[in-house]
Amino acid sequence: MKLKIDEKLFHACEIALRECMGVKEEETVLVITDEERRNIGLHLWEKAKELKTEAIYVEIIPRKMHGEEPPLPIAEAMKTADVVLAPTSKSITHTMAKKEACEHGTRVATLPGITEESFIRTMSANYEEMLNLTNRIGDLLDEGSVVEIMSPLGTNLSLSIKGRKAKRSTGIYRKPGECGNLPGAEAFIAPIEEEVNGVAVIDGSMAGIGVLKSPIRLVIEDGAVRKIEGGDEAERLREILKEHGAESRRIGELGIGTNPNARISGNILEDEKVLGTVHIALGSNYDFGGKIRASIHLDGIIKSPTVLIDGRPLLREGKLAI
Repeated sequence: MKLKIDEKLFHACEIALRECMGVKEEETVLVITDEERRNIGLHLWEKAKELKTEAIYVEIIPRKMHGEEPPLPIAEAMKTADVVLAPTSKSITHTMAKKEACEHGTRVATLPGITEESFIRTMSANYEEMLNLTNRIGDLLDEGSVVEIMSPLGTNLSLSIKGRKAKRSTGIYRKPGECGNLPGAEAFIAPIEEEVNGVAVIDGSMAGIGVLKSPIRLVIEDGAVRKIEGGDEAERLREILKEHGAESRRIGELGIGTNPNARISGNILEDEKVLGTVHIALGSNYDFGGKIRASIHLDGIIKSPTVLIDGRPLLREGKLAI
């Protein structure tokens, strides 16, 4: 059946391929999708064909959880492509397949849980401005030793980042081996695993759950979640973590959103990019400089945070202070 082209979606695909990925004629572009995100995958594939690339479309069975590896044949194909775009219902961002593909020089953009509405909205942002802001924040994290986070609902968290280097998911991946999410953008870092302490109140959204009706309060000691407090959604998080072992309760990431067009919608891909928010993640970080190997990676969004890096303000109640 011939694809019925949605012109707004098709234009967003052009921005993704041309501006963000820097796709050139005759490059091999691999689109990995699943049934739930088929329409976006097919639009990307059609646009890649229009741009005269060697466009390949593959559909996988949806993964059960964020961070689960794709099938081995797909992982192998990722290593040989010039460009990979992966609009999938569950994230393959924090997987060995993505990590190894980037090490082989593939440019990779993952779009976990992306919706057509979100894709169209966020791809219209000024990606050059986001590139500059994300790099500035990444530089501050690179140079920092301790990050403190406070929020109106009671977050009071300290994370050591000394010696760790930040990653920049800028939304622009034009050089061999560059990778990150689309939409961009965020700067993120793997904190020292045993040196995260305090309370984090997740009040925006939580991966695996969506937009929160009531906050989830995490009590963290020596880098691991010791208590999960709140209502029904806190219980859902406890149940998810029970299935994935002790490593899934460790704090694997601190991220700072830099996309002014992003909105908290329950799609964690977009939620974690919202300018004026921060997020922490439970689970895997071995693919971006940490030591945690878990079967999941779950981000939780904190709204209106105040963020200090070595005592200097980066955000004040959700407003940039740099």
